[in-house]
Amino acid sequence: MIARTRIADLLAAPAPSAEGRAITVHGWARSRRDSKAGISFVDLNDGSSLNGLQIVIPATLSGYADLIKGIHLGTALRIDGLLVPSQGRGQTVEVQATAVDITGACDPERFPIQKQAMTMEHLRTLPHLRARTRTIQAIMRVRSVLAGAVHRFFQERGFIYVHTPIITGADCEGAGKQFHVTTFDVGAPPRGPDGAVDWAQDFFARPVHLTVSGQLEGETYACGLGDIYTFGPTFRAENSNTPRHLAEFWMIEPEMAFCDLDGDRAVACDFVRACVADALARCAPEIAFLEQQQSPGLHASLETLAGAEFAHLTYSEAISALERSKRAFEFPVQWGIDLQSEHERWLVEEHCKRPVVVTNYPKGIKAFYMRLDPGEQTVSAMDVLVPRMGELIGGSQREERLDVLEARMRECHLDPAAYAGYLDLRRFGSVPHAGFGLGFERLVCLVTGTQNIRDVIPYPRTPGSCP
Repeated sequence: MIARTRIADLLAAPAPSAEGRAITVHGWARSRRDSKAGISFVDLNDGSSLNGLQIVIPATLSGYADLIKGIHLGTALRIDGLLVPSQGRGQTVEVQATAVDITGACDPERFPIQKQAMTMEHLRTLPHLRARTRTIQAIMRVRSVLAGAVHRFFQERGFIYVHTPIITGADCEGAGKQFHVTTFDVGAPPRGPDGAVDWAQDFFARPVHLTVSGQLEGETYACGLGDIYTFGPTFRAENSNTPRHLAEFWMIEPEMAFCDLDGDRAVACDFVRACVADALARCAPEIAFLEQQQSPGLHASLETLAGAEFAHLTYSEAISALERSKRAFEFPVQWGIDLQSEHERWLVEEHCKRPVVVTNYPKGIKAFYMRLDPGEQTVSAMDVLVPRMGELIGGSQREERLDVLEARMRECHLDPAAYAGYLDLRRFGSVPHAGFGLGFERLVCLVTGTQNIRDVIPYPRTPGSCP
């Protein structure tokens, strides 16, 4: 086994004695500085901490001159030495090296990650190397903590974690923008006498696709287990190149039996507050660094959000407020439109000056499974809107009445026969139930202050790009 002490553990430990203790550390050089006194200082990082560990390499070390010539930004090193209190500023401890081995050379002329500041756009062209930068490291550490916060929130409240399928025949959104899964030769699929593709010969004997949402399957398990949540990858084949969209992303989707829209709204608000508070408690160095690098005021805005009381507006009230504002929005405001990001941010940042939950949207702009309100013009839907982001969560009370749901399917040009299992929930012991969906990458963008969603997922999948 390779002997190794994590740098994060060394930086968090009590100050060592002046005599020092023998340790072995591994990592990559972030920088090397040579003094006139014949000593070199290397900033070593192993990925476990935002901060590096200073390595002091004396000129008396065997082979010092040749060794130093090989240490550059990106060089992988093994260091044996003594951990001692630091004599310089900026760190509490340092390592006085007694042996240094270059375990992975790095040509400084060819290494595409350079010491000078690099744009996020350029780093997107280097997804296999960008994890060496402090900004991406900070974002990914926050992402990891938020993933743990998601599970803690639901597990502590008795929710059951359910793995819904990635390959599915169900179309939750009814929009048709899906990635199809097939074993056919796409250039020459088998066809029937009428010339149509003969799907009966395919692997699943029917058209299937990558899931756009685990909601429909999640509902079936909520109607047996009570409260469940999913947290997994989803896929949408939308030809969108905006900073807010990905073709592959992770979704968090709780579903709750015996729950109405008000209960759904309460859980969603608690969830946002809890995740933000968890990140503030566990990622203080990362958030401070990201505030300095890319998002001034980030920490204060997150603290406000973690303790916020969310405002509540119906869609009709939101439209009235937008119309009264007399703002010249890019997208004109009238009842029946789908709220755009500019509308959502105005409601949060100027009208309510706090996070907002908007409910009871027109049925024409929402999905077939949302419960029809009295009057049959709106549905029991909600969107949770937050500062700097706009919409973060979308959810609804689900339609539990069989006849109403079947009518809504036909109204949306969907074949009820294709949703036989889903409709069975309404035939056998139907109950009020509700849920919501949150794109995990949007939550990471919110907490890290990152503007482009492609920077908060390790390998972004977007139209024309699958690195």
